[in-house]
Amino acid sequence: MTRTAQQTTPVSNTKSAATIIPPEAHPITVEMIDRDALYVMRTLNKAGFAAYLVGGGVRDLYLGKKPKDFDISTDARPGQIRKLFPNSSTIGRRFRLVQAFFPRGKVIEISTLRSLSEHDLDGPEAVLAPNNTFGTLDEDAQRRDLTINSLFYEIENNTIIDHLNGVADLDAAIVRIIGEPEKRITHDPVRMMRAIRHSARNNFSIERETWQTICDNHSKLLLCPPSRLRDETLKDISSGFSSSWFELAGESGIFLDLFAIYRKDFNHQKNNKKNCQKQLKDIFRVIDRINTTAVANGAARQPDSFMLALVLLPWAETRFQIISKRFSGPALFQISKRIRAELDEKIGQQLNLRRSIRQNITNLLASLPHLIQHRKDGRWPAWLRKKSYFTKGVLFYHCYLEATGGKPVPQELLCEYSKPSPSESLKPPRQRSRSQKSRNRPAFAATAAHSIFGITKKKSTAARNSSPPQKTSS
Repeated sequence: MTRTAQQTTPVSNTKSAATIIPPEAHPITVEMIDRDALYVMRTLNKAGFAAYLVGGGVRDLYLGKKPKDFDISTDARPGQIRKLFPNSSTIGRRFRLVQAFFPRGKVIEISTLRSLSEHDLDGPEAVLAPNNTFGTLDEDAQRRDLTINSLFYEIENNTIIDHLNGVADLDAAIVRIIGEPEKRITHDPVRMMRAIRHSARNNFSIERETWQTICDNHSKLLLCPPSRLRDETLKDISSGFSSSWFELAGESGIFLDLFAIYRKDFNHQKNNKKNCQKQLKDIFRVIDRINTTAVANGAARQPDSFMLALVLLPWAETRFQIISKRFSGPALFQISKRIRAELDEKIGQQLNLRRSIRQNITNLLASLPHLIQHRKDGRWPAWLRKKSYFTKGVLFYHCYLEATGGKPVPQELLCEYSKPSPSESLKPPRQRSRSQKSRNRPAFAATAAHSIFGITKKKSTAARNSSPPQKTSS
């Protein structure tokens, strides 16, 4: 059932005086803010600049949640911000942002207040029109995506600054796009995904006009760069609320824009459509459980390829019967090739997936039949346990069992097999220590056994000393 809001009084999104909410009228306190974010804000204030906690940080603190990020806006220009925070860098093409770096890999993002013309409400209907104009607090609020993300919190007086009735929508549990929904979606179609995301994560209703506009314009998502769609999709799948997200994304049409590989299954027959959607909903419920369990135990989430392989499991069964049929080795090898070919054609390019991710998805889907067929008395044969795909395959197998009504995935498996695949790691390669570097054999070493050519330093020096002197011309 779609969580759309009942008819509500329209909230004006036109320029108006801000509502200043005093400390006694809201739940946010300075003590709730991250220490490094406070340091950034106080440093800006001491230098004579305004500084505000913005966006999702204010929204989450208001709702009693712990924000993932503490983003800050200021009237200081990027160059001025860099002078105040030497350990920082400037990023962004369309609009320059400053990232301030802190210990333990923490990054605080600092942006200069932007002009309304960044996404001009009355401007040309172009997707992501570039503009680098600095602006005021009111203009910066107007150019944000949702009213609940348009709030500012300042630490000097502990007040919330609300230009667009965002607090009213938070109190009423409503997600509403700022301005005219169709025009704002045309300027940036990803706003549709963000509206659905915050509805799913917070159990909010989507305002009626916003929801209808999403349903009417969902295909505009395909105008966005594939890499951007991929990142936003993976963010929703790994959020811990993917089951609610799938419900809204499916009803609005967004899911089939992102996973066109399912379009035929959804539209074929009514019974098959319901069956496919039920399988996916069960799978997303498992994905949510293993993600929340991993986070609760301090373990890493499963890699992107693992999550995507689970999402594609009903498609693989419908298309290749990888679960319902029994395969021999050569037949399974051919199925593996066909899975990879269709992944490359139908989803690999659409979401700009790296080759390593496509291959890992293929390996998980193609190895599942072996694990199902050769499971006897709760064990697998020794030859299967030696396979390179066995470790991740076992976890994938148990996720499949849970999604089809079996026992939940054992917690020890989630913790044991939580390390991401090296091919999907975004971390730079580790630098070798001095002791590791010294293990490489040099051309000449103290003993012949440790050199490449079997020549010791002592011998090579003696050889040089014993060599006849070079003749010199008189």
